[in-house]
Amino acid sequence: MPAPEANHNSRLAKFKNNFKTEDARRRRNEVSVELRKARRDDQLLKRRNLTIEPEPLKSPDDHVQSPIGMSIDEIVAGMNSPDEVLQLQATQACRKMLSREKHPPIDIMICKGIVPRCIEFLSYHHNPALQFEASWALTNVASGTSEQTMIVASNGAIPKLVELLKSPATNVAEQAVWALGNIAGDGPSARDQVLEEQCMPLLLNLIKTDTSVSFTRNIVWTISNLCRNKNPPPSFEIVKLALPVLNRLLTGEDPDILADTCWALSYLTDGENFKIQAVVDSGVVPKLVALLASPEASVLTPALRAVGNIVTGNDTQTDAIINAGGLPNLKGLLEHKRVNIVKEAAWTISNITAGNHEQIQHVINAGILPPLVHVLATGDFKAQKEAAWAVTNLTSGGSIPQLVQLIQHGVLKPFCNILQAKDQKAIIVVLDGLTNILNAAEKMGQLEQVALMIEEVRGLDKLEDLQHHENEKIYQKAASMIDTFFSEPESESAQIAPATVDGQLDFHSTDSAPQGGFQF
Repeated sequence: MPAPEANHNSRLAKFKNNFKTEDARRRRNEVSVELRKARRDDQLLKRRNLTIEPEPLKSPDDHVQSPIGMSIDEIVAGMNSPDEVLQLQATQACRKMLSREKHPPIDIMICKGIVPRCIEFLSYHHNPALQFEASWALTNVASGTSEQTMIVASNGAIPKLVELLKSPATNVAEQAVWALGNIAGDGPSARDQVLEEQCMPLLLNLIKTDTSVSFTRNIVWTISNLCRNKNPPPSFEIVKLALPVLNRLLTGEDPDILADTCWALSYLTDGENFKIQAVVDSGVVPKLVALLASPEASVLTPALRAVGNIVTGNDTQTDAIINAGGLPNLKGLLEHKRVNIVKEAAWTISNITAGNHEQIQHVINAGILPPLVHVLATGDFKAQKEAAWAVTNLTSGGSIPQLVQLIQHGVLKPFCNILQAKDQKAIIVVLDGLTNILNAAEKMGQLEQVALMIEEVRGLDKLEDLQHHENEKIYQKAASMIDTFFSEPESESAQIAPATVDGQLDFHSTDSAPQGGFQF
């Protein structure tokens, strides 16, 4: 990706209302990287299947007794015995030891060679109990570090686990699903190894009307891990097979299932427009929009992420969210108690205000400007920065009457306050937005009035301070703005032509300006 500041001027100058600005698009990647970092706590990559049993008091070593009274060496000997009764007892003891909540001896067990032996047991179709215990043991090895997970994968477990998805024993199939979810959660390479074994149709077939809630949770979590990670993303041809089932699952009520379904959809929408379109076509949009009103943060967070990704697409895709009633719910989220939700709601709105006049008008009609200005004035800084983007995008693509409404809602003071931020990108965003507003005012012959309003909220003082800023781009922009908009013009040629000012766009003043222009 090019650097975020690259070609900023030319990009905005070439803005067309029927396309999102490239700047807004590129920012999606920048923001979504940051959001993905924050998301790590929201959705677990790997999960151990824990048995709730008393903890042994000693730290794990060769002499620790397992919960059924076998030492590690006795477990290994039993697993390697030809006696299937002993094999089962020992594998169960191994599984219980690996299921301890604290300090499971995963590395010791790996060194003792239990992984290849458990993988062998996966093929014992005449002994589902042994398959179950071996799958569970492997699940917990694969829940560990990347190195531990890859030992399971590199010993050939994946095809055998996929085969177990067809097992008539539900507990065996469920444990295989869990193990595959842990492997897929390790990253793009492991995820693709699982997908290449044609497991997606088998996983989807396991979700039936009579499938238990706990089993469905495991399947959906595993599917979400198969959809996740970007570098590279999974084969869309394979993962899009899940869309009809994900759409159906959104009608359920279990928060865990809803959360992982939304995470899967957030991963599937985090990419090119053809991926977003496939998700929109699947029918999920009205359900995702409805989930923006969910009281469960675990559901709301990924639903908002998916909606936010969809509105980074083209105008038709953005309209799908608007037409489904997304804006009133987004307005409510600007007042959410969680700062991360407010930030993502503002980010989502910024991608809608990067759209055309009609989309901007929908934002205004939904009553979003007052809470947006409130976030700009009092929010957490990351939310303020997203709100600033929403304002600047509106000034880039909005009509004169729309800019008038923005100013009437008191945007200038909190917007100018961002000029004192330490974040240089945020300062540039605000400088561009102010330039757009002043250019529009100049076209309407009301530059003096708007410049005075900016001066009254100490905006000019802040611009003057920025003339000493360490960032060359910032001090040049600030100096240029003062020279252009806040100085007495010596002659017509001293003015910077609107088309060359950073962020200047055609406001179509002849056809969209109200009689009398800026009326405050």
